[in-house]
Amino acid sequence: LTYLLLQIPFQTMGKKQHQSDKMYLTTTEWKELYGGHKDTKIFQAILAKHQRLPFGHCCVSLRPCDVPYCCLDGYVFDLIHILPFVRKFGKHPVTGNPLDVKSLIKLDFKKNSEGQYVCPITKKAFTDNSHVVVIRPTGIVYSYEAVEELNFKTKHFKDLITDEPFVKADIITLQDPYKLEKFNISKFYHVKNKLKVKEDEVEELSQDDPLYKLKSVNTETRETLSQLQKDYKAPEKQQLPSTSKADALNAAHYSTGMVAAGFTSTIMEPITEQQPAVLDEDILKYRRVKSMGYVRLVTNKGVLNLELYCEKVPRACENFIVHCRNGYYKQTKFHRLIRNFMVFYGCNICWSAIFVCNLQVQGGDPTGTGTGGESIWGKPFRDEFVSLYSHSGRGVLSMANRGKHTNTSQFFITFRSCKQLDKKHTIFGRVVGGLETLDIIEAVETDNKDRPVEDIIILDTVVFVNPFEKAEELLKLERKAALEQSAKEEEKVVMVEKKSAEKKVFRSGVGKYIDLKAVAKNNDQSDDEEQSVNNVTVAKKKKIIRTELSDFSQW
Repeated sequence: LTYLLLQIPFQTMGKKQHQSDKMYLTTTEWKELYGGHKDTKIFQAILAKHQRLPFGHCCVSLRPCDVPYCCLDGYVFDLIHILPFVRKFGKHPVTGNPLDVKSLIKLDFKKNSEGQYVCPITKKAFTDNSHVVVIRPTGIVYSYEAVEELNFKTKHFKDLITDEPFVKADIITLQDPYKLEKFNISKFYHVKNKLKVKEDEVEELSQDDPLYKLKSVNTETRETLSQLQKDYKAPEKQQLPSTSKADALNAAHYSTGMVAAGFTSTIMEPITEQQPAVLDEDILKYRRVKSMGYVRLVTNKGVLNLELYCEKVPRACENFIVHCRNGYYKQTKFHRLIRNFMVFYGCNICWSAIFVCNLQVQGGDPTGTGTGGESIWGKPFRDEFVSLYSHSGRGVLSMANRGKHTNTSQFFITFRSCKQLDKKHTIFGRVVGGLETLDIIEAVETDNKDRPVEDIIILDTVVFVNPFEKAEELLKLERKAALEQSAKEEEKVVMVEKKSAEKKVFRSGVGKYIDLKAVAKNNDQSDDEEQSVNNVTVAKKKKIIRTELSDFSQW
């Protein structure tokens, strides 16, 4: 064939043949001379001889195996394809000999981190040129090199991993680089005789494979696609943030900005309608809080009545009131007490403040360790500093934290002024009753770690005034009134549209919607007005008498 191809240029050469030479390759030249698509029977036969099945592929489906099995002659099959084939034809898919399902051996392939089949002893990846064997009793696949060195030469016929004994006849060759004819797809029995299995179980198991419908793809492409399927990671779909619809109360004076984002960014969904931003419900609720909150802490040392600055410090006050209402602080201890400073209730206070002046008592940690506690929102909330309030005097109620914007459930009450804590801890209330109880708590002895020797326990919490509940009720009433008002306005619009749609018919034919009587009446009124204007006498113009140039009296 090569000789014939080389003779083609010389046979076409002749007198003046160079005058018809083109400066480009023709289709015939590309196909027959320079390695293009060969559609002759000779080239088809050459290609058919080199259709090699890659290692690890099923001899029935010609695809990578998911559940690999093999027969006694070393052909690899996928369980979901070999079972229906044997049940239907009862023959070996490659040789055509009778085959029993019971003779199949399950293969135990070991893989590396990249998903490649490897020898568990040498750790070398199997390729199309590797000598691969399997031990029949265990089904573990090894390289022939490992078996030869560790089994044959040492005469130690036990599995290299499980130590299960076997005989030399139990070694089955899956691939021999010197006998690659067994992988020639064109010689497979089911390929020659076009035997196909179309049972429901194969269809159901195979339809999940995205390569199922690629019938004309060669084995190299299938292997490449299978490797791509292992390595490829689909990009995560971007989920648009769910937005609530704005109403008359929570609509902000600014937009969401999604129109500009959709116009300038290619990854954003295009939006053509401006939507107002939706204000948080807490913001609407806090705007309607206009009064103080009042809470009582019942301890084993007495009662403490607290006034909360709900209007100025709404978030910290709501967190404290809700915890008191749901019993979060019940049976908890004041875990730290610093005489002449404060009483702690659960948290990591700024240690710099403690060493500057020994002045308080802290609590609010259900664990009693000073490291626990959680806000009603499940996460720390922001600081709320108000210049109107200061850590001045006795009985100031303030939030304990471990840094900026780390408020949770823990609080402290001061025994003395400590203005160095201003702008570091959120002040949200003060003690208005039970100062004698505060004196008793301050007198409790502590250990060297400032922990009270006697337990100071909050037995109960009572909420007297909760302005946030009133604000929520007011917000509901306002929203209900706004909905009713919008419903009335929509009803008016519908009525106007309905009236404009229902036009009165005065007669049949052209101009049936025109009221001729009204038109005639308007015409009569206009005629009367014109007649009255004509009857009005026009005043005569005063005649100007010209005189000599004596003065300007006639100007």
